[in-house]
Amino acid sequence: MGIFAVKTTASQERTVADMIASREEDEVHAVLAPDSLTSYVMVEADNSAVLERVMDEIPHARSIVPGKSSITEVEHFLSPTPDVEGIAEGDIVELVAGPFKGEKARVQRIDEGKDQVTVELYEATVPIPVTVRGDQIRVLDSEER
Repeated sequence: MGIFAVKTTASQERTVADMIASREEDEVHAVLAPDSLTSYVMVEADNSAVLERVMDEIPHARSIVPGKSSITEVEHFLSPTPDVEGIAEGDIVELVAGPFKGEKARVQRIDEGKDQVTVELYEATVPIPVTVRGDQIRVLDSEER
């Protein structure tokens, strides 16, 4: 048993993964289509012959990459990355959602546990700290870079 990489047509990873998963094959155990991995789907199966048979009937599934992977090579795809990753205090950000959408702000504090960022609006007359979710901001300028 191993984890095999299946080459797919670009932007069809999710479709191929769903089609492989919907087939009731005892030899296919799990399917993974990570967003960060384009044109590939990871499939846990007993052997590549089973996968070849399944792929014959699935459009957009191109080929199997020779060799197999271990769980340690793909486990970084299994845990979600927090939205605040890559954001540092002092960064200039733009709010992309919520009541302050379109406003620019400077990051004051980051709470990784809650996936929240406290920012201070740039053009406000009186500096007001606003706490937003990490997915509601986009980094414009970072002091680290």
